Amino acid sequence: MIPTAVWLIPFYLIASALIVFLCNRFKWMNSVGAILWAYGLGLVIGSLRLFPEGSIKIQNSISEIAVPLAIPMLLFSLDFKRWVKLAKTTFLSMLTAFAGVVIAISIGFFLFRDSIPEANKVAGMLSGVYTGGTPNMFALKTALGVDNDLFIKTQTFDMVICAVYLMLLMSVGQRLLHFILPKFKKTEVSDKSAVDFEEEAEFDSYTGFFRKENFWPALGSLGIAAIIMAIGVIAMEISPQNSKMIVLILTITTLGLGASFIPKINRINKSFQLGMYLIVVFSLAIASMADIRMLFSATNGLFFFVFIAVFGSFIIQTLLSSLLKIDADTTIITSTAFVFSPPFVPVVAGALKNKEVIISGITVGLIGYAIGNYLGVTLSYLLGLTL
Repeated sequence: MIPTAVWLIPFYLIASALIVFLCNRFKWMNSVGAILWAYGLGLVIGSLRLFPEGSIKIQNSISEIAVPLAIPMLLFSLDFKRWVKLAKTTFLSMLTAFAGVVIAISIGFFLFRDSIPEANKVAGMLSGVYTGGTPNMFALKTALGVDNDLFIKTQTFDMVICAVYLMLLMSVGQRLLHFILPKFKKTEVSDKSAVDFEEEAEFDSYTGFFRKENFWPALGSLGIAAIIMAIGVIAMEISPQNSKMIVLILTITTLGLGASFIPKINRINKSFQLGMYLIVVFSLAIASMADIRMLFSATNGLFFFVFIAVFGSFIIQTLLSSLLKIDADTTIITSTAFVFSPPFVPVVAGALKNKEVIISGITVGLIGYAIGNYLGVTLSYLLGLTL
């Protein structure tokens, strides 16, 4: 029998390349976006269980490698000085997202505390995962002593509901929010060459990628990204257990930003597109691990608790954003950073076709990593007093 890795890895690479090619070939496919097509295909694969059970290890490995490689390449072409102008809005948006998570989870707790065992511990895990990400959820399971069966059910519903939520964010989220929130105002570019460069560096434009003057420099950017990822992994390995993911993301983000100040790296054409291709690979791999059929299975209040935590927090955040006049893109990317963690920021930024919010999203996500465990333990304890 052929080892799973021998055919599964090429499948993800070739299928993702085919999706990118078709999106560049057909406008109707490009209007949806390569990332969303990849996510949809992945959900079909996962829901129909087309791959053998042992595939999940390889799928995890692909998703864990793709994003650390992609993030530096996505940052190489960014202008840090322009992002600083967005810092105030980003901070306000982070506060609205934080308030949305706390309020929605508290509401869900009081609605379902009688039907869910150890509902306060579930609330603690959800508040951790929706401000920091999956690493916080695992950490809080241990910290709060959550039953294995309850944890697995919570994580399963989290994966399925968040898959639907992510697809909505990337497909109609921006258009719907534009009815109540202002549009993102892109910062002005000071010179014509910079404008030309940005036009060439659109998210969905791979035209001329295989030309010699584009392909080899882009491949060189992949090599630089690999070095940055290796440094990040080394830093992660020597860091404390509870901060490994924070160290990894912070290291590759910092080094990627640092490299963007080097003109030769900053001006590499198509490095951004190569990074976005890896995000498509990531989207296909991560979605193929979910089973959307779980949405239709019989369950108790736990499903609805998770549903309220995800969608309720976003509704509350949107209402607060409307009061503070925070734009739609910043609201979406902040929610993404909290609910899904930094690796998903480039995924959603790609769907929004707005690379200016990437640094903002990653910054918010890193802060979420840092506060998620503290929030989870505190909220669990406070809500537990009401039982």
